[in-house]
Amino acid sequence: MRLLPAQKRRAMFAVYAFCREVDDIADDGDTLTAKRLGLADWRDEVDRLFAGRPQRPITRQLLPLLSTFRLEKVDFIAIIDGMEMDAADRLRLSDMSELALYCDRVACAVGRLSVRIFGVPQPNGDRLAKAQGEALQLTNILRDLAEDAQRDRLYLPADLLRDAGLAENADPQRVIADARIIPVCERLANLAQRRFAEAGELITACDRRQVRPAVVMMEVYRRTLQRLIQRGWERRSEPVAVPSIEKLWVALRHGVL
Repeated sequence: MRLLPAQKRRAMFAVYAFCREVDDIADDGDTLTAKRLGLADWRDEVDRLFAGRPQRPITRQLLPLLSTFRLEKVDFIAIIDGMEMDAADRLRLSDMSELALYCDRVACAVGRLSVRIFGVPQPNGDRLAKAQGEALQLTNILRDLAEDAQRDRLYLPADLLRDAGLAENADPQRVIADARIIPVCERLANLAQRRFAEAGELITACDRRQVRPAVVMMEVYRRTLQRLIQRGWERRSEPVAVPSIEKLWVALRHGVL
């Protein structure tokens, strides 16, 4: 973010602060009712923001930036919708369509706000947000299988689990321990690779100076996915991460630091 002009940098920090606020509500240890009330308060605040009457520090920062960058209300609401899915005591996704909807809400919507701030022309901007958002979120899902299972969250679509002979309503920790999950992981990893490739092609049509932060994030996540595939899905309980020194090299390579 350091190489972004000051106004764009402020806008990105404000969007990320908004995302952090609603994500913290979804992930805290409070009751489902309390989480829903907290997210409902933010829905109301988004309404006030787009009516020109924000009450919170974050939305006050965002107010003068809405028209400058043509930020859309639907994307802020989509992020809250995604956090409401995560707030559930027990999370399951019925099919690939619901997985795509989840990715759109928690990742692609953030991307749509970001490309507007970066100044990426449409329609390439939204196409990039979709491809990169799905690639990143699928990588997150495959990386965090064990951690999510401990929280009774299973993002692998039920239709794929059924096709693999797995009970869709089984305990997530039993599901991810079952070897029959391997082809499900392979299918989602292949989809993530295709989305990374699509995002890479779209980036070639962009002004690289505009999308440097997106390029760095994509490269780090792409390397995470590569490590997951190289590790193998038979050893899916073993954690995978890109070393800090490699992240630094990626940032330097793309001129972000």
